[in-house]
Amino acid sequence: MQMLLSKHGRIALACGALAAFALAGIAVAETLSKAKFTPASSMNLPDYLVPVIDPDTGATIVRVTTPGPLGEGLACQRAYCTHRYSSAQAWNADQSLLLIANGCNGLCFLDGQTYAPLFRRQREDECEWHPKDPDRMICVIGRKISLWTPRTNAEEVMLIAEGYRGLQFGPGKGNPSRDGRRIAVRGTRADGATVAFAFDLESRQKFPDIDVGKLPGRDGVCEISALGNYVRCSRWVDGKDEAFIFTVAGDLVQSWTEHHRPSHGDMTIDADGREVYVGISKSDPDIYQVIKRRLDDGVVTPLAPRGEASHASTRAIQRPDWVYLSYGGSPAEIAQLPKFAPFAQEVIALRIDGSGEFRRIAYTHNVSYNYWSETHGSPSPDGSQIIWSSNWGVPGGPVFDFVTRLDRRDQTSTLAK
Repeated sequence: MQMLLSKHGRIALACGALAAFALAGIAVAETLSKAKFTPASSMNLPDYLVPVIDPDTGATIVRVTTPGPLGEGLACQRAYCTHRYSSAQAWNADQSLLLIANGCNGLCFLDGQTYAPLFRRQREDECEWHPKDPDRMICVIGRKISLWTPRTNAEEVMLIAEGYRGLQFGPGKGNPSRDGRRIAVRGTRADGATVAFAFDLESRQKFPDIDVGKLPGRDGVCEISALGNYVRCSRWVDGKDEAFIFTVAGDLVQSWTEHHRPSHGDMTIDADGREVYVGISKSDPDIYQVIKRRLDDGVVTPLAPRGEASHASTRAIQRPDWVYLSYGGSPAEIAQLPKFAPFAQEVIALRIDGSGEFRRIAYTHNVSYNYWSETHGSPSPDGSQIIWSSNWGVPGGPVFDFVTRLDRRDQTSTLAK
């Protein structure tokens, strides 16, 4: 345990003593119209819990998982040990806890600042952090919706949905509304119909069923919007991932029948207060571009040009005007494509106002291999920390989680259209 304490001390020291050096790198500005693709500098795999400076961005990087025992009963498998997903909140509301959910021996909780292993829990539920209450998670399983306190294992049941079974939080991509009041779940009604419905955790109000089983295709994900006004349900229809937007009262307002336009993304609030979905389009006229799409009328705004963006996250809910993008691809190939977004194996932050303003976060050194090796960058609620995954250039090698720590001042670059 003495070794771990020493490492934690080095993390705290790095965040103070190295701040000036980090700012020098982060403050460099550029525009996409003038920028050329720059591959990552050679960099050794950081040691577990030993902070290092990214030579290309000036930010501090800490590797927060490693195969084998971590301490306090936590242990990582060799293949991968990572946070859950790009659009899942990895940190709790006050950033005191960080959740590692994939490849650990249970739900593994780390200190949200030092990344020391703290405790683990076993649950079969789908659970997501409450965006306002740092102590609790929102969990869904069977007929039950509950609020769970991981530190104490206490649970408060909010709904037992009589006449339903197999309730799922998403599944897989469920999030609460930004205030934590509302969620959307999908399940099976007693008559066998596949339905979704919104639920208000404060008033304990169940909203009307949305009969998603009557939509074309097979089941996808159902999720609540950032302000809790809409439910977005995806469906697989003839090989296309389509989306249908409902009010919480069950009224259909939009049908997005193009394939993935967009998908692999997240929902947030635009500057004018309207709710949007930000992600990657896989259909013309903006194929492989990062776009945002308004939930109320379907209007699309391109945000970044065609490129290798794979996942988008708006989990920095205190900064709804930013999306955090994970880029894959081959640096050698991107270097030969000057019209593409000049990012490969990177995480960046991009303003969603269409201005193209962006900030480089991390070079991931991540080589595509399988689903578990995908980067899935996800920011903390205030955007000061971003967690991402990488096999560090070894296809089939262990996939680790890393945290990039940023100064909170808003130095940015400009991504020109």
